[in-house]
Amino acid sequence: MPIIKIDGKDYELDQLSGEAKAQLANLQFVDSELQRVNALVAVLQTARIAYAKALNEALAANQTLN
Repeated sequence: MPIIKIDGKDYELDQLSGEAKAQLANLQFVDSELQRVNALVAVLQTARIAYAKALNEALAANQTLN
């Protein structure tokens, strides 16, 4: 029987009520979505840095033309 640990306490998965299993599934879904969104934030922050660098380079090139 699978055992899960919640707040430091062990529970047998098969012994959880339907409501507890549903809430556990909700929690697992939210945790996985948070992981996905955090990965997306990291990608967007990296892109933002690259775009800001490209903008600064374009502005510097424009300055030398004037």
